[in-house]
Amino acid sequence: MIINTFSYLWSATAIDAVSELVQNGYSTFEVPISSPHCWPEEISSSERSVMLATLNENGAKIRSLNAGGYDINLASPGASMRRKSIEHIASVIDLAVAWDVPEVVISPGTRRPMISPPLENVYGWMHESLGELIPLAKRAGKRLLFENTPYCFAPTIGELADIVDAVNDDALKIVYDVANAAYIGDDPVSGLSSHHESVALMHISDTSTETWGHDPIGTGVIDWEELGKALNETIGIDNVVLEIIREEKPLEEFAKAMRDLSEEGWNLGE
Repeated sequence: MIINTFSYLWSATAIDAVSELVQNGYSTFEVPISSPHCWPEEISSSERSVMLATLNENGAKIRSLNAGGYDINLASPGASMRRKSIEHIASVIDLAVAWDVPEVVISPGTRRPMISPPLENVYGWMHESLGELIPLAKRAGKRLLFENTPYCFAPTIGELADIVDAVNDDALKIVYDVANAAYIGDDPVSGLSSHHESVALMHISDTSTETWGHDPIGTGVIDWEELGKALNETIGIDNVVLEIIREEKPLEEFAKAMRDLSEEGWNLGE
């Protein structure tokens, strides 16, 4: 299973986090783009080489870099803000090239909650941004993945699948976050089953519907047994990212999650 290094956001750089995880038997990772954990402009050429060497020496890999969505907005009414967002994602794509990472997670953008701009305009600005980003990603040999997040203007998998269908290019797919879906009242099992052809990765963690979390397995509202069945019928375990976020003792949390998933009938392999 792919391990997200989010729990190390403030305690370790991505290089140090991946090194610790490799030493504890993990081999595939998703890395969030956030300073000081991992910020392209702050990572020197030599540090990029150290990470690639660490991965190669241990038969490990980074499956995806998560460019984030709080600091950037591909659907901003401001053209200069959209430009800055594109430039940021371009820097993440460059890092993905340096580390041989195939996929970059992005957000479709946000919409001002009070006196919101018309959705037609918001979609137009987003598609304008994608018109630059998708060719850039394709030239680099990378794929972009839209994530369903509660704060973006298209928070459901159905809305994201409609965007993917409209773009109609294999360079744009979805990473389906089941905790994000459950928090806003969507059914993750139904969402995955209905839209799996648009899904390249799936983030897993638990949550309540009262408080948005990325919590340990079995502590929230997700039906893990049924989700596991849907997973086996669709994208498969190799495309699952464990994104439980716990700053305290993350290694213990990850190991416990594996045990809990096994008890729910998930076949995690060796």
